[in-house]
Formats: sequence, structure tokens, C-alpha cells
Amino acid sequence: MPDDRMVPYSGSYQPLYGTMMSPAYESTLRISMDVRGGLLIRQLHITSSTLLVLGAVVWVLLGRLRYLPALLGVGVVLLGVLSGYGSVDDLLSGTVLGRVPIVVWYALHVLAALALAVTLVVSSYREAVRSPRTPGFVALGLVLTALLFLWR
Repeated sequence: MPDDRMVPYSGSYQPLYGTMMSPAYESTLRISMDVRGGLLIRQLHITSSTLLVLGAVVWVLLGRLRYLPALLGVGVVLLGVLSGYGSVDDLLSGTVLGRVPIVVWYALHVLAALALAVTLVVSSYREAVRSPRTPGFVALGLVLTALLFLWR
């Protein structure tokens, strides 16, 4: 359960051993350094988040800003990114936003993910009914997605 107390780091990453940190950040370090494949999963998560942001921006640009759900989707994606960093007490810890309890960041991250899923499904369905995509367009989207995941 996330909370705001401080705990000493006791994982395998020696430069941080004994350093006081939030349990959320300590858990993130343990997943990254001690769990087999944990860092890979975290990297896939950030890569897919990047893909989501790029997709939402392209979606807005292709729609010429005519869809309110597209703008809502971009806002929800940005809220999800911000709350993702806040939930692990990662990059926001020295800022004003770092004073927000970690539990609130977790709740925002989950709500943003759910809102984004609903927005994408409803908007994609409406767009597909209005103008179906060609197989070439779908193939291009899949190739660009694969390139983004393989790029490093």
C-alpha cells in the first residue's frame, strides 16, 4: 500500500543502499533492479506511454481539432504521464507537486488510464463508423508502432 513514510533502501543497487526514500520509489527500484525482467517491463511501459502521447497528438492533428474526445484524450494522456511519475515519487519529489500524497497520484494514474481507454474506444468506434480505414493505413500504423518499440 503506498504511503508517505520514508524507508531505507536495501536492494541490490549498491550506490543507493541505506538511502532514505519513499516506499513507492524503493519498490520501483526493486522492480527495476531485483526482479527478473522488471526493468524491461518498466521500459515497455514508458515506451507505450510515449506511443500513446504521439498517437494522441497525431489523432488530434489528423482530425484538425474537430473532435472534443481527441482533445480530451490528449489531456488524459498528459495527466496519466504526470501521475505516473508522481506515483513512483520519481521526478516530482523536489517540486510543489511532490507534496501531493502518493496515494492520490496512484488514484489519478488509474483514473486517467480508465478515462483514456473509454475515450479511445468510443472515439475510435465513431470514427470507424463514419469513415473506415483502408488496409494500407492500418498496416502503416502497425509498422510505425513496431518501429517505436524496436527503436533504441
